[in-house]
Amino acid sequence: MADDYLSLLDRAKAQLPETIEKHERFTVPEPDVFQEGKTTVVRNFGAIVDALRREPDHLLQYLLKELGTPGVMEGQRVIFKARLSPQQIADRINTYIDTFVLCSECGRPDTHINKEGRTLILECEACGAHRPVNVKKSTKVQEKETLKEGIEVDLQIDDVGKKGDGVARVGDYIIYVPGTVKGSKVKVKITKVSGNVAFAQKIS
Repeated sequence: MADDYLSLLDRAKAQLPETIEKHERFTVPEPDVFQEGKTTVVRNFGAIVDALRREPDHLLQYLLKELGTPGVMEGQRVIFKARLSPQQIADRINTYIDTFVLCSECGRPDTHINKEGRTLILECEACGAHRPVNVKKSTKVQEKETLKEGIEVDLQIDDVGKKGDGVARVGDYIIYVPGTVKGSKVKVKITKVSGNVAFAQKIS
């Protein structure tokens, strides 16, 4: 009986797709983001979609809803009609991966989506598990915020400007904070506001 089980197990392993059998590390490219005026461009959107093995329009519509902004796909890139930080986009893509790509049982990305009635079902090609796709309620990121001189706010530094100052974003504002580094979280005092550009002094 044990021999029969082992032979069936060997046969099943032999029929597994090569990517599953090797357990290759699942890697998704980091979003290559830059800003043009009041728009944000993801230059490698096509490469991200290829890594996820999903339809480009499915990921795009999810991001537009989650980020609360219009946008279009042009070739291999996507243009969002709003100023967004790389972290905002990366966070939404990671949520998409957890919801629509990774198997909740074995953690593998070797899945596909089927529709049963009005319900989307995520089926795993690696372990055979299947589950309904539970989409969390979207969180808008385009709330209007008004910055005034003298107020204190908590920021995450998303980038570094040409002069070496840290750059953070709150709503439509770009905030320059001297003496900070990319990735740091700081408390600052707004010292000057000019249009959608603000300057701040680090407090802690």
